[in-house]
Amino acid sequence: MRVARMMHLLSLLFCALLCQVTGLETIFGLYGEMVAIPCKTEANIQDDFILIKWIYYKDQQEVNLLVKKQKEEANVTAVGEYKDRVSMAANLSLLLADAKLTDQRTFKCMVVVGGDIKQHIVNLEIQKLPEAPFITEKAEALEIGKRTKLGTCFAKHANPAAKIVWLKNNKTLLSDGNRILINETVVKQPETQLSNVASTLHYSAEKKDTSAQFSCRAEHPLGVDLVSPPETFSITYSTENIALQVEDEDQLVEGSNMTLKCVADGNPPPTSFYFLLKGHMVKVENTNMYTIQDISRNNSGEYKCSLIDDPSKEGSRNVTVNFLDVKLNLDKTVIREAGGSLNISLDIDSSAKPTVSWTKGGVKLNQGPKNTNLAYSDAGFYELEVMLGPLRRKASFHLTVQGAPVIRNLHEQHDKDGNRKVLICEAEGSPKPAVSWNINGTLIDEKSFDNGTVTHKISVVPSANLSVTCIVSNSFGIATKVIDVSSHPAGDDDKTKLVVGVVVGLLVAAVVIGVAYWVYMKKSKQGSWKTGEKENGSSEEEKKLEEKAEENSQKADV
Repeated sequence: MRVARMMHLLSLLFCALLCQVTGLETIFGLYGEMVAIPCKTEANIQDDFILIKWIYYKDQQEVNLLVKKQKEEANVTAVGEYKDRVSMAANLSLLLADAKLTDQRTFKCMVVVGGDIKQHIVNLEIQKLPEAPFITEKAEALEIGKRTKLGTCFAKHANPAAKIVWLKNNKTLLSDGNRILINETVVKQPETQLSNVASTLHYSAEKKDTSAQFSCRAEHPLGVDLVSPPETFSITYSTENIALQVEDEDQLVEGSNMTLKCVADGNPPPTSFYFLLKGHMVKVENTNMYTIQDISRNNSGEYKCSLIDDPSKEGSRNVTVNFLDVKLNLDKTVIREAGGSLNISLDIDSSAKPTVSWTKGGVKLNQGPKNTNLAYSDAGFYELEVMLGPLRRKASFHLTVQGAPVIRNLHEQHDKDGNRKVLICEAEGSPKPAVSWNINGTLIDEKSFDNGTVTHKISVVPSANLSVTCIVSNSFGIATKVIDVSSHPAGDDDKTKLVVGVVVGLLVAAVVIGVAYWVYMKKSKQGSWKTGEKENGSSEEEKKLEEKAEENSQKADV
């Protein structure tokens, strides 16, 4: 042992005298990976070196790893843990396979170049990312105002040891010694010397933490931060407020069931309550609901519920049971006389204002049936619908309006060929009136009896001008109306109008010429007093005008 130490001291002394040493360098390798430890000198040693040797220090002693001479293969001289793990790269770097934490030591390369000995010293550190952090030993629940162990976060198998940071909703939690307390421990594994970090969080919850997400982050020098899956915790706190709810309240109608629900904001929620049901109290256990079956309008009113262990904390609600009664004071079949009144009345008893609608013959009406001065057009099938929430009530009647017939319109039209006349008689009345004429004709059409109205059409070919009578009758009376029918075809009337127009035009032209002639003669006589030459000229003009007037007069006579 003494001899070895002496040799080591002599080697250092020899190297101090002859060796040129470069500065100490620290490099980092990844755990379990291949690490290249460089040999750096000032000279270009790859081609000029005579000999290169790699060593490492163990217990302050140099231990040979391998030696390489110029133009020879590297010779591994290491024994033990490095025997099968070291080799030399082309650039003379030391290659160390499957790096371990035990490899964290000092390595040195020595190079003989010419008459000099150069060396480069490297300090090796091995790093490893931790495994993904996780939270264990989790609390079943957190209590408001009481500091409770929330859980422990582990970040295992790292070098150097990871730093654990606790997060709430991704925001950092810092220990304050009061509501938040964080303790951390680091343990190294004997086999690998890797570090396991455990961080325990003690936390005093608040009510707003009910849905908060807690996680932990492992920070490491390799620069990759790992975060655990988020965890939520049940927050326990006593009840402060109670509310009474009604299930499907808008569907509460007579004959249905009503379910009351007592809701407390405590956690865990209480499971036993008192229900105050319009004067009498009912106790329920292991539930927060109570059902009243087959309710009626008498069940409307105020209901309450409260805690069994603290009756002062209660909730209340006014409940309305919907009901709808409709009465229409008319028979299914109603008969009224024209001009009379329907005398309809509608009685509605309901829990709230309903919606009322009417239809006639399936067509919606803007308002209810006409009540006074009934007309034949008011006859038909009426249906009433009253709605309140889920409740529906219907009533209907059929109205018949009776009375003596009335002829509303009697007129004529020309047939398509122009030789026949079409007579149309439109009448109202009920029961359905019978239609007849005082002449024979061909029935063209009779429209169906609708709302007390009937339309009757016949065609005739009159041989002379005549008066035609439409006769309408039913059990209540009779009505007649006369129309004058000409025997002229449709074309004859147009020709007569044309001849009359031509004659009138000629007469008007003759009158205009006569007036012009009279005015001219008057002026001519006045001028003859002044000059005889003008008299002779005017005589010839007068003769021409007289001939023109005579000619127009003959045309007018024709």
